[in-house]
Amino acid sequence: MHKLSSNAASISQSSLHSNYKKTILPNGLRVVTEEIPYVRSISIGVWINVGSRDETETTNGISHFLEHMVFKGTKRYSAQQIARSLERVGGYLNAFTTKEHTCYFARILDENLTEAVDVISDMVQRPVFVVKEMEKEKGVILEELKNIEDDPDDLIHDYFDGNVFSKHPLGFPIIGRAQNIKSFSKNDLTDYVVSHYIPSRMVVSAAGNLKHEKLVDLVEKFFNGKSSSNGSSVRPSGPKRMQPKKEVYEKPIMQAHICLGTLGYGVKSRQRYPLLVLNTLLGEGMSSRLFQNIREKYGFAYTVYSFANLMSDTGSFGVYVGTAQNKIDRSIELIYRELEKAKTKPIMATELKRTKAQIKGSMMLSLESMSNRMMRLGSGEFFFGQYIPLDEILRSIDAVKAEDVQKIARKLFQFENFSAVIIKPKESNASPAQKIV
Repeated sequence: MHKLSSNAASISQSSLHSNYKKTILPNGLRVVTEEIPYVRSISIGVWINVGSRDETETTNGISHFLEHMVFKGTKRYSAQQIARSLERVGGYLNAFTTKEHTCYFARILDENLTEAVDVISDMVQRPVFVVKEMEKEKGVILEELKNIEDDPDDLIHDYFDGNVFSKHPLGFPIIGRAQNIKSFSKNDLTDYVVSHYIPSRMVVSAAGNLKHEKLVDLVEKFFNGKSSSNGSSVRPSGPKRMQPKKEVYEKPIMQAHICLGTLGYGVKSRQRYPLLVLNTLLGEGMSSRLFQNIREKYGFAYTVYSFANLMSDTGSFGVYVGTAQNKIDRSIELIYRELEKAKTKPIMATELKRTKAQIKGSMMLSLESMSNRMMRLGSGEFFFGQYIPLDEILRSIDAVKAEDVQKIARKLFQFENFSAVIIKPKESNASPAQKIV
């Protein structure tokens, strides 16, 4: 018998009603669902609790490479059959890798749930790693890596993470490094699946027009793996301190890209909601302080924003801006000015109210997407081990006071602990990127 825990979550603020249920199978695999009976679609994801933070210097990139390779064939399905499996009925199949998780997901009509569970379960349990296909996919990922290298507003975040988290695996790029990608063998992938792709590290989450009990039956039918002690390894905890530094890279580009920031907080921190308000206030949307100042008032940038990355036990906070090379110093000065203002000047009640309304409205609008609901279920199960109703989140946001936001700004914005990464245009476009410390 499997364990079943169930409770209904009524979201009065959005006038949407949903039912949340959770089942833990004997092998440790968890199934979490949210029934939305008035839609015809289902979003389903199979989550594995492994990502780039579980890698080493020599295995960095293997989680992402494996994510690619499971689409190249299983014991039952060829790569072409996988590609056509859901598209032939109008569905969608994809995957992503993060620093902490890997997720294989599909969006389908409710009548095609069985097909989705069938194909995804085979992908994550019975992939076959044909050496010829591996070599081809290595070329694909190396091209993906070049694409990132050619996209400095994306690349700078990898540089920033490497700076903030230093040699900790959280500082590794998710895609990995070229030399690692080239070196991965069939045995490497097979061993990784055996160690990490096991039921006790998996969550199946689904949202849409489905019945929880039916999905549990399907998961029991198609996921027949046994729990294993190999998956019980403990992750290295996130870094508590960092060595702030400034790095400047030159590339043959036209615009300068800047990231400033520091270590932040984990997703379970009590500072989570004040940080969410602070980040929205500073750099989320056109009404944010950074946007209104650096773009609207001075016209120094097309894109400027702040970000708060919250992981299971740590996080980062930063500000990004893209600007002209001769505006680098002035843009950095304006960023620090806004952060200092958040520390020293109380937030006006009207601005705090508007910021909270912005956050809450965005959250409620996101509930119209079954994919967003599915993502919320899966990541929430890994982070918290339970479903957190939207009502509870909205109350926590409403409870944030102006002094809470100012207090966290004072703790976070210790500028001697800030790192800076700058990618600026190179005088000559003929030579490769150079790093200047």
